[in-house]
Amino acid sequence: MESGVKEEGKVLGYNSKKVKKVAILSTLAALLDDPILADVPKKPSLSDVDTLINLELGSAMCISIFRLDGTSFDVAVMNSATVKDLKLAIKKKVIELEQSKMGHRHISWRHVWANFCLAHHNGKLLDDDTALHDFGVRNNSQVHFLPYVVSKGSGRHSKRRKHRFLPWPEQAFMMTCNHSGIPVF
Repeated sequence: MESGVKEEGKVLGYNSKKVKKVAILSTLAALLDDPILADVPKKPSLSDVDTLINLELGSAMCISIFRLDGTSFDVAVMNSATVKDLKLAIKKKVIELEQSKMGHRHISWRHVWANFCLAHHNGKLLDDDTALHDFGVRNNSQVHFLPYVVSKGSGRHSKRRKHRFLPWPEQAFMMTCNHSGIPVF
């Protein structure tokens, strides 16, 4: 009889773990649908939750990002964040927004950052390693996308090497010699 109870306990234990997991997931989904927690992503990572907690504690900032089409969204980054951190937060938020609207869609971020830049009070945020507070970005600041074309003089794009010719006297000598280097008159 005891072996029958153990067998039944194993089955109930397996089912109870599965039931607990489903209950936790449904509770989490209900919490995430709460309007108070609207800023929490649908699949939050530990860093997302940490940033939102720090936002409430005052050690993170909320930045409004304005697109060229006039729409906007908010991202949260730490007070010590760099331009690169802001770009990563924008990337995460845009991917989340696009997936909720249209499903899976690939965005070429290399193309985005090659043709557009972020700006705050007409100052372009070009250096990825610079802290946001150096540009004057604070809590509740507005950052805009701007069209941006990298100039050739900036050195960001590699230049094609031109075919180099020998100086004229050496060219003239080579033209007057045969394949073995003997001058031909």
